[in-house]
Formats: sequence, structure tokens, C-alpha cells
Amino acid sequence: MRPDENQPTLRDGDPADGRRSAWTLGPVDTVRGMETRNLGSSGLKITEIAYGNWLTHGSQVEEDAAIACVHQALEEGITTFDTADVYANTAAETVLGKALQGERREGLEIFTKVYWPTGPGKHNDHGLSRKHIVESINGSLRRLGTDYVDLYQAHRFDYETPLEETMEAFADVVRQGKAHYIGVSEWTADEIRRGHELARELRIPFVSNQPQYSMLWRVIESEVVPTSEELGVGQIVWSPIAQGVLSGKYKPGEPHPAGSRATDDKGGANMISRWMDDDVLERVQQLRPIADEVGLSMAQLAVAWVLQNPNVSAAIIGASRPEQVTENVRASGVTLEPELMKRIDEALDGVVETDPSKTVSPPKRKFG
Repeated sequence: MRPDENQPTLRDGDPADGRRSAWTLGPVDTVRGMETRNLGSSGLKITEIAYGNWLTHGSQVEEDAAIACVHQALEEGITTFDTADVYANTAAETVLGKALQGERREGLEIFTKVYWPTGPGKHNDHGLSRKHIVESINGSLRRLGTDYVDLYQAHRFDYETPLEETMEAFADVVRQGKAHYIGVSEWTADEIRRGHELARELRIPFVSNQPQYSMLWRVIESEVVPTSEELGVGQIVWSPIAQGVLSGKYKPGEPHPAGSRATDDKGGANMISRWMDDDVLERVQQLRPIADEVGLSMAQLAVAWVLQNPNVSAAIIGASRPEQVTENVRASGVTLEPELMKRIDEALDGVVETDPSKTVSPPKRKFG
């Protein structure tokens, strides 16, 4: 992924004049239909559906299949790719780098993150110290095969490192040209405000937060979103389909589908366990007639739902098969009418998590 003026450009899409209503959804050209949004109040434009390789590349999915999914994302018009050094203990970055090799670098937006333990997980192999940030960005760039990332994110808040040290290290990363922008993931409203204030003093662009957000998990709405809107910080949301639960494939009282995340013993089953309650699954099934009525799959409805929030800059999707990418990108450009949004709320009443205290980073001495 080196700059090369002789390489063909990626198809960045042909944004529609207006968003498509789900009530009148028809055949969609998924390349020209992929829309872009500004990342927060910055000038960086990203595809409103980003491709992420958490829990897949380098672990649950074989490399050939992972690369095929990335290539399908490119074919569908996705140019924004999110990863992290901790995913599969750095292997996910390597796989993504291989998959993007030969693409025009200027036509991509590549994001990665730092914080969680990598390598052997020794005492300086995690956190947001200057040492770990400097060493981690260099490792990430090497694995990704690029000179810079477009966005470098603090994967959690580090209670063992002074925030000033963290932000000064991020500032050096930006000034060295190794990252264009900085962001965070799963920070509280207060932590975002404190980090943003330091970033302004250091004159570096703090533009994003990456939280979990879905129809079922709305903990950012009461505090994080209003603060972010005030500061010009955009949300890049992960798990918009609630690790697959909102696709409707898990039925109450029935065995989980073979090969699904709920049956994965490499970490997927643990992550999805919170949703495997029959009451939740029954409520989710009530979304099926709503999705059918507007011509969307349940997964498409879930992705489209998070994109209705104006503070969301992008929804991250993952995939183990290329056809999953093709399905989910059809959520781009869809408008869900207010009456439909109300019916979704009614269907899920009683099983939605809204408590802002659920946004939390690991306490001190979690590692090492």
C-alpha cells in the first residue's frame, strides 16, 4: 500500500442526492450506493459502513477467507477499514495488510488501536504509556504495510498512565506523520472531554470515539453522544448487529446454528452470551415482520438503525464470508421513518441496555 500514481483508483462511490427510504427500497448498486460521512467535525470522509476484523481475521476465519472478505468489501465500495494490534495478538493487522496490498493508499482509510496486551503480555506490553504507544504504532505500521494510519485510537482509557503522557505521545505520533488523526474507544463522556481538551492544547485532531452501539446496547445515548456532538467527535460504532443476534438467526428455545458465533470456543461464544436469553431472543424475533415490511433483512435493519443517529460517522461490520459483506452494505443510504423507529423501540421494550455506567475501562492492575 505505497502511494503509486500508476495504480487505478478505488471506486469511492457516487453519493446519492438523498438517503433512500426503507419504505421504497428497490434494487441498489452497492458500489455507487455506498455513502460517505465526515468523521466527526473533521474533513476526513469515510464510508458510512466500515469493515472491521475483530474476532475473525487471524483467529476464527482462515486467511484466504479473510482476504476474500476484504476484497469483497472493496468491491462493494468500502474504503474504511478498522483493526487493532490486540486482535488475534497482532495477526489480524498482518492479514489486513496482506489483503490491502496493491490498493491505492490514498483511496483507503485505515484505522488501528492500542492499549490491550500484545506479544507475551509483559508489564510494558499494554496500556497507554509513551513506551507502549511508540512501540505499538511502529509494529502496527510494519504489519499493515503502510507508512501511516489515518486514525490511531486509544482502545480503552488507561487509569495507570497520566492522561497528559498519553496525549503527548499521540501528539508525537501525529507530528511524525505516522497517524493523521487520533480517536478513542469506549471512553466515558468525562474522559472524552478531558482528552479532547488536552488535544486542543497540543493542536492535534481528536475526532472520534469507537463504542459498542446497537438496537440492544444504547449506553452512549444519554452522555457520550451529547458530549461528542458538542466537541465535534464522531462515533465509529462496533457490533451494530449485536454479534449477530439482531440478524435473527438465534431462535428462543432452539439450538444455536452450527458454525455460528454462539458456538465458537475461541472467544465468540463468550462475547455473545449476554444476548442468549430467551426473552431477548423472543423480542428480537418481533423485528422480523418490520424488516420484511420495508424490504430489509434483519441484519440490514440493524445496521441501518445505528446509521440514523447523526453522531454516528460509520458502522463497523465484520464477516466470515464475502456474501455477508454484500448483504450488510445494502444498509447504506437507507432512511428509517420515525414511525418505524418507534415500532422498533416497542418491539425491544424491556431488553434494551441504556445505563451509561456500562461504558467502562479496565481498572488499575488489570494486567501485569
